[in-house]
Amino acid sequence: MKLGYCSITWGGVVGHPQGVTSVKDLFYMTHGSMRDAVRDIAAVGYEGVEMFDGNLVEYADKPEELKEILSSNGVVLTSVYTGANFIYADILPDEMHRIQKAAELAANFGAERLVVGGGARRAAGTTEQDYYLLGQALDRVADIAESFGLSASYHPHLSTIVESPDELEKLMPLTRIGFCPDTAHLAAGGADPAAVIRKYSDRIQHVHLKDFQQDPFNFLPLGEGELDFPDIIAAIRESAYDSWLMVELDNYDGDPAEAAKISKNYLETLL
Repeated sequence: MKLGYCSITWGGVVGHPQGVTSVKDLFYMTHGSMRDAVRDIAAVGYEGVEMFDGNLVEYADKPEELKEILSSNGVVLTSVYTGANFIYADILPDEMHRIQKAAELAANFGAERLVVGGGARRAAGTTEQDYYLLGQALDRVADIAESFGLSASYHPHLSTIVESPDELEKLMPLTRIGFCPDTAHLAAGGADPAAVIRKYSDRIQHVHLKDFQQDPFNFLPLGEGELDFPDIIAAIRESAYDSWLMVELDNYDGDPAEAAKISKNYLETLL
């Protein structure tokens, strides 16, 4: 297994402001410097990085700059994270347009994987039909990713249509897309991450590792929270998955490079 790190901690997650009035432009991004993020991630010893689609958009007209950042640090762009509101028929074409752009950029910058998170909940409440709509849309995402030579995986996420184990169970038979377990989001949604990994071991295409504490609620570097990572790593080993483990931390009060180092040191004791 190879270890990578997600760039989210260098600035946190935001949405592109143009997306407020233009769905096709509502990319995820972080306001931090990708040059700093890649340099710090490489210095700790990670081999790969995951970025948001919106950060790739920033380099769409100057691709050689990002390629130089990656190559000069000896790091590859492993994966690109995107998302959409999949249950609203009127905006779905524009959402798919954006995902196609994300997949195209991911492929152009050498990524192997497209990770798709969440999906909207209706203000009036989620319906059973919404899971069918989500499943159909995620199949289209898989088709788009594969057309660019990428593998696609779905990432359950707090505050979205799939955050609890029951909601994940509703979705999984309705789509062929791969599965990206995020250990902290699964736990915060009420699941045992290792049990979920074992249940869907044949669907895993990507992995996000992050730690978590319930009270006060917080995401943490690996080994500093409540999750049983020895069992989580054992579950991954038991599965057919033998590839990138991407460490992620949604936010951190201190130096993001220090958080990356804490997680790397902890993982090395487990692997």
